[in-house]
Amino acid sequence: MEELRYPIGRYKQAENITAEQRETWIEEMKMIPEMLAQALEGLTDEQLDTPYRPGGWTLKQVVHHLCDSHVVNYTRFKCGLTEENPMTASFNIDGWASLTDANEAPISVSIQLFSALHHRWYLLLQSLTADDFSKTFRHPRRGVQRLDEALGLYVWHGKHHIAHITSLRKRMGW
Repeated sequence: MEELRYPIGRYKQAENITAEQRETWIEEMKMIPEMLAQALEGLTDEQLDTPYRPGGWTLKQVVHHLCDSHVVNYTRFKCGLTEENPMTASFNIDGWASLTDANEAPISVSIQLFSALHHRWYLLLQSLTADDFSKTFRHPRRGVQRLDEALGLYVWHGKHHIAHITSLRKRMGW
């Protein structure tokens, strides 16, 4: 079950984040919307309504969650850049995934928003200095987080959920 829940493994925070590592993550962040679109290509509505694991979200919910979560984290980034170590909001991911928009909205809506958001995020990330990446925000559960740490987490987060889709496709022969 662990492999189904974490197909690329659990997140491990990098200890010494270098400028090169940040550059790699920035480029990966740029590619995540395209990776998502490729992972979803050709899936039917019935397939999108399939949970990626027993007791897990449907692929549709995964797509909407990715968009929701990255919108929230983009906002955390902007708060961290413009405020002194602000407290940021958390959100109930399962609660959000149970709402009507996460279950009934076509995935195209979230794919478009996700792509536009990542375009803006990429432009922002490219402009940041090493000092900018050392700025922080406070997360209610994870505590103080530097922006470069959050960048690594959200690159992993995107790949993690894309792997939910691609691993289900592989298991089901889609």
